[in-house]
Amino acid sequence: MLTSDLAVSYRRGDKIYPFLIDPENLGYLRDAEGLIEIFEEFMGAMRGALERELEEFIGTGTDYKILRGLIKLLNDRSEFETNAPAEPVEIRQKVFLEARKYHPVLPASAEKIKVLETVAEEFQTEKSAITANLYADLPAEQHLISFDRVAPEDLLDRYNLAQAQALFYRCIELKIRVAPSDLNNYRAIFGWIKHFGLIHSVIGNAANGYEITLTGAASLFHRSQKYGIQMAVFLPALLLCKNWKLRAEIAQKKGKNLFFELTSEQTEIVSNRFDEPVYENPDIQKLQKNWEKSSNGWSLTENRDVIDLGKTAFVPDLTLISPENKKIYLDILGFWTPKILQKRLEEFASADFTKFIIAASNELRGSREEFLRESANVIIYKSKIEPLLLIEKAEKLI
Repeated sequence: MLTSDLAVSYRRGDKIYPFLIDPENLGYLRDAEGLIEIFEEFMGAMRGALERELEEFIGTGTDYKILRGLIKLLNDRSEFETNAPAEPVEIRQKVFLEARKYHPVLPASAEKIKVLETVAEEFQTEKSAITANLYADLPAEQHLISFDRVAPEDLLDRYNLAQAQALFYRCIELKIRVAPSDLNNYRAIFGWIKHFGLIHSVIGNAANGYEITLTGAASLFHRSQKYGIQMAVFLPALLLCKNWKLRAEIAQKKGKNLFFELTSEQTEIVSNRFDEPVYENPDIQKLQKNWEKSSNGWSLTENRDVIDLGKTAFVPDLTLISPENKKIYLDILGFWTPKILQKRLEEFASADFTKFIIAASNELRGSREEFLRESANVIIYKSKIEPLLLIEKAEKLI
């Protein structure tokens, strides 16, 4: 994604729009192809040399910000590594300690050669390798060891997507209206929201559609940067779904907040998720791994249902099934705040729905206020969810 300094947007009235380029523009395609070729040409070279070549490519043209944005996206597809016979910090320590025996050590002196030879012998390498790798952990000294190539036209599409994503770093609230759809589309949208751990509330039902409200990063006082990234990477996932319209309130440094609107029908901003790995919630993975040791006859299965609660909906992660085949639904929250959790419990109470447990991680609490209310349906955990505690809660809810 793009950093804030590379993001470009403009306003018209109370609307804000990301700056988009034409992915079929021959000039931009040539630039994209040229940048990709530079990354491929510098495989194995030091980052500093690559950056100098990229700076020369950018030159003094008027499109420098676009080119820097494209370079940022290509850097995200690159892996750099420190290539040294030992950790550079350790090499420096040995050299400086050895040099103290001959102080002062002049640049072209016999003492310097003696120091380098002694340290090289200790690391079983040549003295030239000691000199070359004394500061090999600096970014400019790292080597490009892999580059995930992308087609020029795809890079331009990713640039447009990244410009739209950057708006969500400053999002206060995002409303998504989902028109009546098939169950698979509902599952996909709710599933992606859960996948990225976004704070949300829902009104509506399957027959009439849903209005989903997502809390934006600019509304949180704690962990807002990490949350903002999660909201941004949610956009390409949403683009894979259908029958939705979104309206996001975007905070401004000066003046009134602006609104960004998008629909599933538009074609200018396209998803890139076809080549991204599937994310697995580590807390769910830990729970599933430890389940059999303490299950006491209970089973744990992935939930595939959207549960209608009348005015709202519930999309739990897992289903706990007792030895008597009774179900308790388990929802493992991503980011959350005590206020949002309290509101959610009130929605369950209004629907007279009690067969659920909400597990909330202290690590992902989005505000510093504590959740003070005790509830038979809530578990606050630190590093992992304990199966025995979960079953104990579930048995009281049957």
